[in-house]
Parts: sequence; structure tokens; C-alpha cells
Amino acid sequence: MSGGGIQEGNRYICKFMYDGIMTGLLASIISMSEIRSAVVVLYFVIIAATVIVIVHDLRDPVKALSWILVITLLPVAGIVFYMVFGRNYRKEKIFNRKEIDDIEQIGSLCRVQLRELVDPEIQHIEPIEANKDIITLLLNNNKALLTVRNRVKILNDGQTKFGELFEAIRNAASSVHLEYYIFENDDIGRSLTELLAQKAREGVEVRLIYDDVGSWSMKRRHARRLRAAGIRVHSFMPVAFPWLTSKLNNRNHRKIVVVDGKVGFTGGINVADRYVRGTRFGPWRDTHLRIEGDAVNMLQAVFMADWYFVSGGELLNDEKYFPKSRIRTRSPMQIASSGPDSDWASIMQAFFAAINKAKKSIYISTPYFLPNQAILTALKVAALSGVDVRIVLPYRSDSKIVYWASRSYIGEMLDAGIKVYFFCKGFNHSKILIIDDNFCSVGSANMDIRSFEDNFEVSAVMYDPRVAEELTGYFMRDIGNSVAVTPEAWENRPNLQAACESIARLASPLL
Repeated sequence: MSGGGIQEGNRYICKFMYDGIMTGLLASIISMSEIRSAVVVLYFVIIAATVIVIVHDLRDPVKALSWILVITLLPVAGIVFYMVFGRNYRKEKIFNRKEIDDIEQIGSLCRVQLRELVDPEIQHIEPIEANKDIITLLLNNNKALLTVRNRVKILNDGQTKFGELFEAIRNAASSVHLEYYIFENDDIGRSLTELLAQKAREGVEVRLIYDDVGSWSMKRRHARRLRAAGIRVHSFMPVAFPWLTSKLNNRNHRKIVVVDGKVGFTGGINVADRYVRGTRFGPWRDTHLRIEGDAVNMLQAVFMADWYFVSGGELLNDEKYFPKSRIRTRSPMQIASSGPDSDWASIMQAFFAAINKAKKSIYISTPYFLPNQAILTALKVAALSGVDVRIVLPYRSDSKIVYWASRSYIGEMLDAGIKVYFFCKGFNHSKILIIDDNFCSVGSANMDIRSFEDNFEVSAVMYDPRVAEELTGYFMRDIGNSVAVTPEAWENRPNLQAACESIARLASPLL
């Protein structure tokens, strides 16, 4: 073949290859275009479906709009975070309490108490008559039975609390039931577990529930050692990474101990060294209760329901766990619990009702203040109506985002006449509400949205002027260790601080 023929053949081959490549590229471009179109359509379908789920899940429009904005701007991460942190499981019921309530006949006892509240013999007890509406509310929304024969001791720091707790456990003869959000494997935690192991060896039934997220340092091998020592141990809703549980956001924040069904403890103090030794902010200020009497049975009932859940159906309904009390001291009380397993935000509703009926004073101590609109409005209306409303917040906090978000409410509270104080002598972790000298609450619930809606909480709601007076004395002592926030000083705070508060406030519905 001549040179010209070879060149012609090469040109033909090159043209054929070029046409083939271009055709392939064109087909790829068309295919990629179709894929992009499909991805865009799928993206909008997923976004639309997630928005529908949000609107269905969340009754709070502010919270719903916040999540919709996050998902629109960060579609992949936003959807993942919403499914993990944002779902409203109150509708779905993490577990059904009805079976437990029916077995214990709590529902029928509630109906009896609702009838007895109109009995003249009950009405003559002034604190009960003054708070009959709140008592009725908690009977209806929480089946929280009213108990009258109780003895209450206020424990104002970790050292006092653990001294009383260790003494009660040392004297245990039958059972020790513990439930904590934080149970650290540190000095105080090891001392407690050694004591529990000793009691287990003596034949005492020991059961422990710890929250899997709050007690992250509770390693599996430590839990195995506890079980080897004869202690029954369960974690609350375990979280296995990287497969996140869908209920990571719903944590058991309760602090409950019941010894022999006769002595109970509840309040704000977990099991960790910092509750005794303090933190970098200084001493740890907190409030806990030691309770004897019929109310201990109600703490036991809350523990029983949680044990039923974590153990896979073991029901502790034997009479030995609910002995008849011999206490004759009169201190009316209800043990209120709340969480995603209940129909109503029971503790929040009780706080709201109590604030609304206040005539003289409302005293609040809380480490985290992120109220919903109902509580915030109730506080402002009370102050504008002449009620003495005072709130003690920590000057420093262990959570920066919550710290700034809490401060974002201060300006409007000051405008309404609410007195705000920053506790400066360490870190104040107390969760206290005192109203009109005859209503007070001490428990695990903060005055924030997470405690009201997401977490499992417990509070002792007391209608005892003596307890209210003692708590008020400690509250006033805390104010003495605090700095009052004045409108002038707040108005002149640095612009950067105000900006941090505004940003944290925007993010607060997602916390």
C-alpha cells in the first residue's frame, strides 16, 4: 500500500475512534445529567418527607421551624441529627407504663384520692387545701399518689448526701435499688460499689440502673465486675457507636436510691468525685433529699417501672419492696416523674400551675435556664402582677452553649421585674422551686426544655411549710453568695457577649 493510502487509513481509524469517544462522552454526559436530575428529585423528596415528619412530630412551631431550617441548609447532616436528637418520642411511647400501673392498681388508687380531696378531713390540712389543684393535676397527668406521712431531711452538699447514703446502705437488710444519670468509676464511685458488693455478699438484693450516655466512663469491664460481685446492673438505653440509637437524645436523668423500701434519696447529686470535691469553678453547691415514709413507696414505683424496662420485663411487685411505713410525721408530698414514656410533660405542667397560682413569692434555683414559652410567660406575668420572683443561676457553667442560651433570657426577665442573681461561690447545681411558703420541689429536673420534654426526670413535690421555710433559708443564703444582675449593668454588657447569647438562643430549640 502506498504511503498516501496508509495515511488515509490512519485518518479513517482516528476519525472512527474520535467519533466513538465523543459518542461515549455524550452518552456519559446525558447519563450524568439524568443521574443529577434524579439526585435533585430524590433530595427534594427526602427533604419534603422529613419536613412532614417534623411537622407531625413537633407541636412547638419554633422548634419545628428551627429543625426545618437546619435540614434545608445542611440536608444530610441535618436529617441525621434530627433522627438522632430531634424526634418527639412522647407520641410513640418508649415503653408502656399501663401494664405496670394496672398491676400496682395505681390508677384505681388515684381515683380514690381524687374523691378524697373533697373530704373535709383532708381539706382541713391547710397546705393540701391550698395546693389541691396541683395535687389533682399530678394525680390526673402522672398518677402521682399523694402521701402525707413522711419525714424529709434536706442534704445541701455532696459530703452530707454521701454520708447519709452510705450509712443507709450499711444498714440495709433486704434490698438496695439505685438509679443514676452519672455513675463515675472514680474514688466516690469505687467506694460506693465496694459497699454495694459487700451488701450483696451479705445476701442483700442490689440493683443498679445507670444511664449509658451520662455514665460513659462506666466501662463494660467495670459493669462486669459489679455483676461478678452479685450486683444486678443494667444500663439505660445503651448507645452503640457507630450505630447510633435513635433515642440518644432521651436520657435517664433521674437520681433515685431506695433502701429496704423504707429510706429514699432523690435530688440533683449524681455519683462522682466533683459532687464532693468541686470543680475548677470552686465548691459544688447542690440539693438532695433523704425521705422516710409513704413517699418512699412512690420512689420505689418509679424505679420499678424503669427496672421493668431495662431488664426486659422483670416486675418488682413483691410486697417486700413496698413495706408499710411507721412514720407518723406529717409532710404531704407527691413523687412526680416525667419522660417520653408519659402522655404529658407532668413536671413542667406542675411547675406551670404552681407559678400561675403564686400570690407572694416564687424562688427558683437552676443550673440551666431554658424555659419553654409557657413557663417564661407565667414567670413574667407573675412578676408584673406584684409577685416577688427571684432566680439564682450559676455565674459559670459546665456547658457553654446552655450558659449563653440561659443568659439570653435575662434581659426580658429584668424588664418584667424578675430579680436575677449569679451564684459566685462555686457552681450551683441545685434544682429548687419554692412558691408561697407552702409549695416546693426538689429533684432532677432543671428549668429547661430538655428536662421538660426529652429526659426521664423525677421530682419530690412537697406541700410542707416547714420544708419550704428551710429551703427558703438555704435559698437566701445562696443569694448572699451571689451578685444581683441590674438592668443598667446588663444593658451595658459587651456586644460580643450579647451576640453569643443571641446565637445560642437561636440554637436552643435544638438542644
